[in-house]
Amino acid sequence: MPWTREDVAKRAADELQDGFYVNLGIGIPTMVANFIGEDKDVTLQSENGMLGMGPFPIEGEEDADLINASKQTISELKRTSYFSSADSFAMIRGGHIDVSILGAMEVSEKGDLANWMIPGKMVKGMGGAMDLVAGVKKVVITMDHNAKSGAPKLLKKCSLPLTGVGVVDMVVTDLGVFRIDEQGMTLLELAPDVTVDEVKERTEASFRVADDLERR
Repeated sequence: MPWTREDVAKRAADELQDGFYVNLGIGIPTMVANFIGEDKDVTLQSENGMLGMGPFPIEGEEDADLINASKQTISELKRTSYFSSADSFAMIRGGHIDVSILGAMEVSEKGDLANWMIPGKMVKGMGGAMDLVAGVKKVVITMDHNAKSGAPKLLKKCSLPLTGVGVVDMVVTDLGVFRIDEQGMTLLELAPDVTVDEVKERTEASFRVADDLERR
């Protein structure tokens, strides 16, 4: 069985280490916060000027001014701090964020990322993705392996406008986990009952299969 969206978020959370400062994007990435182990001291940062985001609030205790990237209400912690978006982006551009977990519409085998617009469709804005992929130390993408039409999202070359060139380090989809480095794209893990042949059939990008391929 392919992974669920929750499984994808849980696997991405495994990439977070104690002491990390992390930025979570829209969609599946916001779910990662639910799977950060209590043994890890991870601080979540938001482009809108919040450091130290807490869990989803109890019903009736929501504060409409406290939201994550998906516009969902969140809570604050005793250590939470607030500042301007300019200071927030200074953290990002200055290389102070360890990991950014983002969604994507397309990722190329060389690590190019397209996740901010589809030509001809209304775009609210590019958000902080371009700054994030340029400034953070590691970029992890979480997404469905294929679009709703069935078209592959891991491509030889992206067809949509790029967010960044050669910026993606890891991709976690419902089929498995891929690493992208100087050698190209490598399949590291498979979801339960998913085969390498199935991944190849549903992927346009060229990729290697790790010698120590894992199945979770």
